Order: sequence, then structure tokens, then C-alpha cells
Amino acid sequence: MKKSIKKVVLLVIQIVFLYNFSFSQGNANQGAQVKVDSTSTGANKMVDTTLEPTKTGRPVGILDGVYVREHYPNRKAINYAPLREADVMWSKRIWRVIDINEKINLIFKYPTESMPTNDRHSIINILLDAVKEGSLSAYDASVDDEFTKKMTREEIMKSISGHPDSVKIAIPDPPYEKDTIEIKGKLKMDDIVNYRIKEDWFFDKQRSVMDVRIIGICPVSLSRDESGNLKEGFAPLFWIYFPEARNIFAVNEVFNNHNDAERRTWDDIFFKRMFGSYITKESNVYNRAIRDYKVGMDQVIESDKIHGEMVNLEHDMWEY
Repeated sequence: MKKSIKKVVLLVIQIVFLYNFSFSQGNANQGAQVKVDSTSTGANKMVDTTLEPTKTGRPVGILDGVYVREHYPNRKAINYAPLREADVMWSKRIWRVIDINEKINLIFKYPTESMPTNDRHSIINILLDAVKEGSLSAYDASVDDEFTKKMTREEIMKSISGHPDSVKIAIPDPPYEKDTIEIKGKLKMDDIVNYRIKEDWFFDKQRSVMDVRIIGICPVSLSRDESGNLKEGFAPLFWIYFPEARNIFAVNEVFNNHNDAERRTWDDIFFKRMFGSYITKESNVYNRAIRDYKVGMDQVIESDKIHGEMVNLEHDMWEY
């Protein structure tokens, strides 16, 4: 009797195992033919990969990963809290610099031009692509930082791609001279060294919080002469009105050292202040930067002093 029961149990286990195995194989074959349609409103809508060409250059049906990333391409910028002039009881304009060579700011530097990736892009490439296609307006950094002079497409392309120059090169055969066109002063992405940030700090009495809004961002590169050789100093490329760029930042991922499935977007990085920086100027009656009245380490001390004053101001508004 016991032997017959064992045989029945073993037979049932075998049937269940074979059924589960065939079911999992069927799902695996089906999963190889479909992917999530990121353009659909339904989160689980499946489409045939043979109907859509790939945008990454990979063969149709090939996915570089275990799932389709559909969340970030559909992200929207986080809305700011409503703010009225009557709610602002204190404000201060601050200029700061993000040094991309600091460890906390390496996300601003990589991936470089020599080591590109398909799943994410450096912030300078995002800005340049948006400026080239016209989705972002660039403002001349040589004039001011108040967005007064909008750069034309010709001016933008000259600062980014260089300017053509006619150079006569002597050759040994008649006519002994020849006109050639060379591109001089071409921007190298790896020359970007920091980003200037212009922002307003304010105390919102309606919400009882100290808050900050970034107004503009300006990439700064190493200076090069017309022949492409490095020279002393830095060259600010252009100013970007930050609120205009937020929706573009919101759909571009940023590398996360700890978890590839929980990456932030560039809008998150700025909104949550996930970067290191130092203050170079505060609004003042002389309209001067810290370097205009401090030298060496005194500039660092003055920068920390300005930051400390804003922190203490917020603390002094409360009683404990």
C-alpha cells in the first residue's frame, strides 16, 4: 500500500515539474519576441520588436540589459512650489562654481568624448545637442550673465565647432599655391573644467523654509588659441536659462555608484543639490566677485563665510 502511494506521489511530482518546465520555456520564447512600448500609456503593453527599428545601432530584437528602460524617457521636471513676491521676506543672489574634477562631481565629467556610452550622456553633450537643435536658447557669456543677448545659430556653431579659415599652402608644382579650408578653435568636450551656477536663495514665509532656485548654468572650458593650442585662462561658452532646460535634464539619466536600477536624472541632481561647489560671488553694492578683493586661501575662507551666514540666518529665525 505504501509503495503504491509513493509511486502516485512521484508521478504527480513528475507531471507538475514537466508542466512548469514547459510553461517557463514558453514564456522565455515569448519574452524574446516582445518588449515594452515606451510610447504607450499602459505600463505593461507589449509590442513585437520586429516592427520597430532600434535607435542605438544594435540589431533588431537585441536588448542591452534585462528590461526596457521606459521610466526616465517619460519623466517630467518636478514642479516648484508656488511663490509670490509677498511670501519672500529675505533673498540673496549667489554665484558658485561646480568643479568637475572633485570626486563628488565626477558625474559632470563622465562619460568623456573618448569613452562614450549609449545609456547616459555627459551634461555638456546634453546642453550642446539641445542648443544645436534649437530646443534651448544660448546667451552670450561675454556680454553678461543676465540673458540679455541671445546667440544666433552662427555664433553658437562658431563657438562649438570652430570657424573656417582659408590658408594658402605652398606646393612644389605649379601653380605653387593652393587654398585650403581648415577648422580652427574647435571645442574639445574634454576641455570642460567647471560649470558656473547663478541662483537665488530666499526664505519663503508661507512655507517657513529656506529655499533655492537655480537661474542659469554656464559651461566653462580651457582656453585655446585659433590654432587649437592651450593658453592661459578659461572660456565661458554660453549661459543657459535653467528653468528652460529642466524638462531636458529630467529625461537624462545620471550614473549611480550603488545601484544601476535606481539612477537619478540631471533634474534630480540639481533639485536635490547632489553636487559639490564653492561660492565665487554674492550680490553686493560693488557688484564684485570674491577674487576682486580676496587672494589665495582668503577666497576660500570668504566663500565659507558667506555660506555660513546664510545657514545661521535660517537657524536664527527659529527658537529651540
